[in-house]
Amino acid sequence: MNKPPRLSLRVLRCPPRGRCACGPAKPVPPPLLALNCLGLFTSLLLAVLAWLPAGAQAESVALAGMLGSKALLIVDGSAPKTVAAGETHQGVKVISTSGDQAVIEQAGKRHTLRIGDAPVSVSGSSGGARGTRIVLTESGGGHFMTAGQINGRAVQFMVDTGATSIAMSTLDAERAGINYKNGQPVRMSTANGDATGFRIRLNSVRVGDVEVFDVDAVVTPQPMPFLLLGNSFLTRFQMKRENNLMTLDKRY
Repeated sequence: MNKPPRLSLRVLRCPPRGRCACGPAKPVPPPLLALNCLGLFTSLLLAVLAWLPAGAQAESVALAGMLGSKALLIVDGSAPKTVAAGETHQGVKVISTSGDQAVIEQAGKRHTLRIGDAPVSVSGSSGGARGTRIVLTESGGGHFMTAGQINGRAVQFMVDTGATSIAMSTLDAERAGINYKNGQPVRMSTANGDATGFRIRLNSVRVGDVEVFDVDAVVTPQPMPFLLLGNSFLTRFQMKRENNLMTLDKRY
């Protein structure tokens, strides 16, 4: 981004005897004298303000819960804030709420949020993810579920701090377009006995606006209801849990 040019301001003092240094060198009626000087100063001030950056917009928004008819919003990983329909918080306006979802608006664009879903990107920017914080809301059974992406394909994760790496079934891998058979074969114990799985490395794993690269994973022949978001991903973050919220701050 090009830096704006340096603007130098010089305060012009209106001298006595009806002459104005910021206007033509001729007598000026006293009322016009003040207006001319004020007008020039205002023009210069507006020129400076035009170069100042606009207020920062929210990058991501998540719906942590509902308090009556109010939405409990998490904006850019900040502390949850209750916002009623028609109110605005950090540039995000709540349009309506119903059940476990809320409709929000920012910069003229509307998004539907649902409790437990991954934060929605509302910045409107293109390109890769730039976020550094993930905030998850506990779902039923004390688990943390979140939508995500593997190599750009949509998946559904369940956080598992006891899993060494991301784990998925062969069916999940095929749906995500992963050629897991090129991975390293490993012996695995399943409910039906020993089986052959595959150790692979994922190009990218994304949750919300946060993306990490070169993540270890294992593919198992046993069907799984969810992909496990294990420590090959989680150790890239500083984890904090408070009540029903889990916050992951990116280390590297």
